[in-house]
Amino acid sequence: MNILIINHYAGSPEMGMEFRPYYLAREWQKLGHKVLIVGGTYSHLRKKQPDQEGRQTINGVDYLWVKTPVYHGNGVKRLLSMFVLTAKLWFRAGKIAAKVSPDVVIASSTYPLDNYPARRIACKSGGKYIYEIHDLWPLSPMELGGMSKRHPFIVLMQMAENYAYKHCDAVVSILPKAKEHCTAHGLPENRFFHVPNGIVEDDWQNVEDLPEECGQLIAKLKAENRFIVGYVGGHALSNGLNVLLDTAKRLINSNIAFVLVGDGTEKKQLQQRVENENIRNVYFVSPIHKMAVPSFLRDMDVLYIGWNKNPLYRFGISPNKIFDYMMSGKPIVHAVEAGNDPVAEANCGLSVEAENPQAIAEAILKLKEMPAAEREQLGINGQNYVMKHHTYSVLAKKFSEIMQSLAKEKKI
Repeated sequence: MNILIINHYAGSPEMGMEFRPYYLAREWQKLGHKVLIVGGTYSHLRKKQPDQEGRQTINGVDYLWVKTPVYHGNGVKRLLSMFVLTAKLWFRAGKIAAKVSPDVVIASSTYPLDNYPARRIACKSGGKYIYEIHDLWPLSPMELGGMSKRHPFIVLMQMAENYAYKHCDAVVSILPKAKEHCTAHGLPENRFFHVPNGIVEDDWQNVEDLPEECGQLIAKLKAENRFIVGYVGGHALSNGLNVLLDTAKRLINSNIAFVLVGDGTEKKQLQQRVENENIRNVYFVSPIHKMAVPSFLRDMDVLYIGWNKNPLYRFGISPNKIFDYMMSGKPIVHAVEAGNDPVAEANCGLSVEAENPQAIAEAILKLKEMPAAEREQLGINGQNYVMKHHTYSVLAKKFSEIMQSLAKEKKI
């Protein structure tokens, strides 16, 4: 099959996030499909942008870059960038359909506007059209960002989302519990499919050593016989790290240490809290390379992931971080209130109420006092679960079967 993925923010291991289109494309190619990823020349998620507009091949994966404006933050320029990509693809739909001749067109940007050109291209090529949901827009900016449903931007996004559910041949959702929302907005029930996020097996076979700063800190803590709780990822409000600091304060007189790796908008505030409140068992480390993350995770005794309480999570969660944690073979403390709980499903740690530092502290102490063999078994459970359900080879095969099933249907 010829597969066309439209994802404004698509990246690669060298360029940075977003990684999912790249890893799916690579696996689809192994299955015999031909794939082209269409993205914008600028994305706030990438650390490196494409050199220019046009075709590019990265590690055997083909891209078509569409010139889009540079922007910063979530202001008018980012909105302009969305419109520019969508408009250019709309007007070039015939040319793209003739040149690529896709059997399947996937609208996969975070925002739903790309569904308009996706359907147009699919119609011109006689292919199927899939809407891939990462986050529910416009529900996410409404419930996480507090935007009014009457805001012109929200009204526009709602129109695009409703359009997608009305016209697409299928929805493939990363979120496991989004079906009710989709059907409420017009999607037929039998057109919803769930393909979650996952891990890249190669990342665990070509591991880099930790940077000197990080390696020395962990060696020091281990020499002091400290029980180390690790976190790696973004330092933003949504990551629940203020709650983790509250947890650390409760355990300050134990020999438990907390090591937080990464960066983000809240990092300075978190560091200031640690200094002002003398939370001396918390250590911050600069971001490390993606290929060194497995080394860090394997050096921890327990791994933490937490969420704020938000009704949006009723549709489920599928963070890449949690699957990397599982792959490390370490038990996980998961502070969550959501429509699903991968840690509980895998039996690879302890799940507690979100935003509850006392419950998190008790879970950490329970794991610390648990016999080492039992902690090890929890880690093994996570590894087995992620290898069975969440490698990109497994996910790509599942997605491919959906596309092949659609391809057999007559075009309406």
